[in-house]
Amino acid sequence: MKKESLDKLSVAIRDVHDFPKPGIVFKDITPLLADGKLLRLTTELFAETLKGVEVDKVIGIDARGFIFGAALADRIGAGFIPVRKKGKLPWKTTGVAYSLEYGEAHVEIHKDAIHSGERVILVDDLLATGGTAGAAIKLVQELGGEIVCVSFLIELEFLEGRKNLDSDVRIEALLTY
Repeated sequence: MKKESLDKLSVAIRDVHDFPKPGIVFKDITPLLADGKLLRLTTELFAETLKGVEVDKVIGIDARGFIFGAALADRIGAGFIPVRKKGKLPWKTTGVAYSLEYGEAHVEIHKDAIHSGERVILVDDLLATGGTAGAAIKLVQELGGEIVCVSFLIELEFLEGRKNLDSDVRIEALLTY
């Protein structure tokens, strides 16, 4: 990836202090999303991390992962599967509870979303402590899917979220802080 392209993304992300609670510096990606050229560039960079990798399904995590995941799925010709907060999916689901940086959560996926042996990339906006991504990986594996890559727009390295993900999973982050 070209440094110039990554710099364009980084400049568009603003820090919001004390959100959602005191002491947190939130990485706000909405300016990036509002710029069509930057959104397209982000999708291209996600796709670039997959060169030579066959993917059947793209998983997007509720909610910003939906944006990047759906765009990437369209770009590479794969299906898109949402992983949502508990109670938001209308069909039979399987789910998992997990801890995250400021609380606990529960995510679910439709039981028929992934078939055994399908190759899956998981996409989200942020890797912090790894709780949400780790839970989504477990759901994909429970359904028989093979995680070929987990890609994030941003990784907060100081939180060491990679340590909480399956060590056999390839992890990509476009930007690191």
